[in-house]
Amino acid sequence: MDSGAIRRRLAAGLAVLTASGLLAVAAPGEAQAAAHCAGRKVRTLPFSTGSVFVYKRDGYVCAVTLPHEAGTKRVMSVSVRARGGRPVVDEGRYRYRAGPVTVYAGQRCVWVKGRVGRGSVSSGWILC
Repeated sequence: MDSGAIRRRLAAGLAVLTASGLLAVAAPGEAQAAAHCAGRKVRTLPFSTGSVFVYKRDGYVCAVTLPHEAGTKRVMSVSVRARGGRPVVDEGRYRYRAGPVTVYAGQRCVWVKGRVGRGSVSSGWILC
């Protein structure tokens, strides 16, 4: 392999590493949520103290609640309920996130809730 090919491969590898690093810096919450839920992001539900990120893949819906300011233990929760089913809930005192929680919804609507401290969000029926 000649030196030009080696330089091109190194440049391509560096570009990939730089892009992934920029993604983590530009959207650290989304990158963290994506690391825990499979599928594509279908909703972001922002509220005063955090956000709930909702993902969907093959009929499964996954959600994670992330605080705006991570590091301090506080009450956090996330829940997902498929229409006609019971909610799947993760609630506790966390530093970085609540969840992920996953339910099989198929083609049914889901109701997603999230809370960080006193701030909260409730989606109503979505993804119908």
